[in-house]
Amino acid sequence: MADYLPTEPYRGTRDFLPEDMSIRSQVFERLYEVIESYGYQRYDGPILEPTEIYETKSSQEIVEQQLYTLTDRGGRRLSLRPEMTPSVARMIAGNVSKLNFPVRWYSHPNCHRYERPQRGRVREHWQINVDLFGSSSSAVEVEFVELVHDMMAGLGASRDMYELRVSDRVLLNAILSEVLEIPDDMLHDAARLLDRWQKYPQETLAADAAEIGLTDKQFEKLGEVVAAGVDVLNDLSQEVRDHSMLMQVLDTGARDLITFDPLIVRGFDYYTSTVFEVFDADPANRRSLFGGGRYDNLIGMFSPQQVPGFGFGMGDVTILDFLRTHGLLPDAHSDVDAVVIATEAALFDTGRLAARRLRAAGIRTTMPLEVRKLGKEISRADRAGARVVIIVGQQDWAAEQVTVRDLVSGDQQQVTLDQVAPAVQAVLEQPAR
Repeated sequence: MADYLPTEPYRGTRDFLPEDMSIRSQVFERLYEVIESYGYQRYDGPILEPTEIYETKSSQEIVEQQLYTLTDRGGRRLSLRPEMTPSVARMIAGNVSKLNFPVRWYSHPNCHRYERPQRGRVREHWQINVDLFGSSSSAVEVEFVELVHDMMAGLGASRDMYELRVSDRVLLNAILSEVLEIPDDMLHDAARLLDRWQKYPQETLAADAAEIGLTDKQFEKLGEVVAAGVDVLNDLSQEVRDHSMLMQVLDTGARDLITFDPLIVRGFDYYTSTVFEVFDADPANRRSLFGGGRYDNLIGMFSPQQVPGFGFGMGDVTILDFLRTHGLLPDAHSDVDAVVIATEAALFDTGRLAARRLRAAGIRTTMPLEVRKLGKEISRADRAGARVVIIVGQQDWAAEQVTVRDLVSGDQQQVTLDQVAPAVQAVLEQPAR
């Protein structure tokens, strides 16, 4: 027996058949439309980047466990991008003198992480990234709050289907240092403990807290902070509150669009102030869908000029799971409107001429590549999702006409080649019965 190569994709990656691509394209196009309505412009960048740009600012988990790395023939260490933010920061820094700030950019790259495949996590995913550079105003946060809600509405989601939870690294550090009296050199580890708070049992968290040097009292107070929610902000000094972007947002009308949550930490080390995540409200899929935040120092990796930034990434896996959970996935669209069927080989040239006229009119048209029984070809056209078939038969063509048949209603008419495109367009414009 012959040894054949496997037909399955590499673990953690996916094949997208035409039906899948139709659904994905419709979802993404809706998101592009909303993003561009805010004035964001699309860009792209390389899939390979120097490894050090991730080692400097990406999360420890990504760097140590999830990077796909290689060494090229010149001895340079490269990685498949696990995220887009370091890349866009590099691009902004490299073109800072040419850009008109504030810059509003978005992209839709595929990213790679060596993760354990499970619900919501794969090794290759597509992620819509939206970033704004060049403003330290809290109006940036307000714009992103509104943009996120508009994107979700563009997908058909109502406000009760999801929740936008927000925190602030400035506030978080102050909570840990002022309320819990945790030393500065332990703040990073304590924040990571908070980030894991809802993912592990209390016994595990208590053991981790002891390992990083927290006392039993500090661990107990950490639990109280989590339970207090937004009320914990009352314990902070006015100086801290004045330096927090989130506090400024909470003083605006956007307050009603967000929920303060001290557990929103985000694992990336480049965030400097506001951080947020969007969560599915359905108990069947109660998880984070996407998130982001403010990173005012990231450009400094590449340039002496500091350019503040704010952005987020929305992965395709979690957002499609959300739409599936709530019954919001669109139906797959057919990729063909009309099929031209020549009943004899001698009529193929006439069929091709009819097809060309239809395509010139913007009508998606195919033709069988060989002569088969008319009934079978009509059935194949119907299964392909075509609304119309154009039959080029010997008897009709003797009178220089072809038959246009509506596959939904069964109605048909004989028209000339000059009339074929308007006739087909008229059928396509009628609602399906």
